Amino acid sequence: MRRYVLYRRVSSQEQGKSGLGLEAQERDIQLFLDNYADTPYLVVGDFVETHTGSDNDRPQLQAAIALAKKEDAVLVVSKLDRLSRRVSFLAALMEEKGLTFKVAQMPYADAFQLHIYAALAEQEKCFIASRTKAALQAAKARGVRLGAPTYCVKALAAAKKQKALEDAKKVEGVIVPLRKSGASLRTICGVLNASGARTSRGNDFNPQLVSQMLMRLEAVA
Repeated sequence: MRRYVLYRRVSSQEQGKSGLGLEAQERDIQLFLDNYADTPYLVVGDFVETHTGSDNDRPQLQAAIALAKKEDAVLVVSKLDRLSRRVSFLAALMEEKGLTFKVAQMPYADAFQLHIYAALAEQEKCFIASRTKAALQAAKARGVRLGAPTYCVKALAAAKKQKALEDAKKVEGVIVPLRKSGASLRTICGVLNASGARTSRGNDFNPQLVSQMLMRLEAVA
């Protein structure tokens, strides 16, 4: 009988965000168990943790990993970033002897695919930080008085347009090849969301947004 250990995680900032709550993760994991788990199966542990994904020192995760190895069980998470947002940490887990894990939203993903998705999630995190810093520096160089209520309409519109283009470039390496290969907008959204990537507002990608991103990238090509 195949054994499974379940792990769910939220950070304090993510508690109320759509798609990241504990109930949503529980739903995704249950769908995996109902449709993709070896049968019969047995859940031997269920761990929940409130902790940031950038910190790998998480007691509940370590307990879940230890139990999975002890029981020769498969560790199951809803999304890849519930394990970690760091490629190095995920790569180490993939190579850890005696440990097997599955991502509920990507039931057929192999180690290579999971590594690519992890790199995408980490790149997004780094990009957000560098983009914010660059945008402030560029605005200051143009003479924009940061924090002042003047320069409203034109400056904000230009900044919004530039930000939208940069958001599109952030996932260009994923959405453009998929679209060229004939993937639907909904399929592209599924790949992005399953990887743990988020929009600049912290939401899931949707077909309308991906379509707009593709048009923006095409306009500057």
